[in-house]
Amino acid sequence: MEKNLDDKSALAELKKGYGKAKTLLDDVDELERFLQRLEKKLKTIPVAGDKLAVLPIMISLVRNYIKKEYTDVPIGTVIAIVSALIYVLSPVDFIPDSILGVGYLDDAAVVAVCWKLVKSDIEEYEVWRQSNGKII
Repeated sequence: MEKNLDDKSALAELKKGYGKAKTLLDDVDELERFLQRLEKKLKTIPVAGDKLAVLPIMISLVRNYIKKEYTDVPIGTVIAIVSALIYVLSPVDFIPDSILGVGYLDDAAVVAVCWKLVKSDIEEYEVWRQSNGKII
């Protein structure tokens, strides 16, 4: 049985996490622990591919946002990014991560849809980050 997560389904999955993302943004300590768990998981993904390769910059943007170092970003962008990060870290998703070879395809689909929504804001953040000597 093959499962595919098209853009419409990926967007629906992304939007499901908006409420949890808003709640997580209100608790800076919990958000930091969440980001640390996500970074640990990223180290275990054998081949992240170009869709998941944007995760470190997304994590960096969220960290700089919660530290109030970079706030020139719409809250909707931050919520969408955190929602995508929640999906990636979730052990229960459309295609279980434990399925070798395809387990991260749904994660990549959700991240790709998020990227389409927030690309210009992330590009502006990257310019800011580089001009301020911030590294990921």
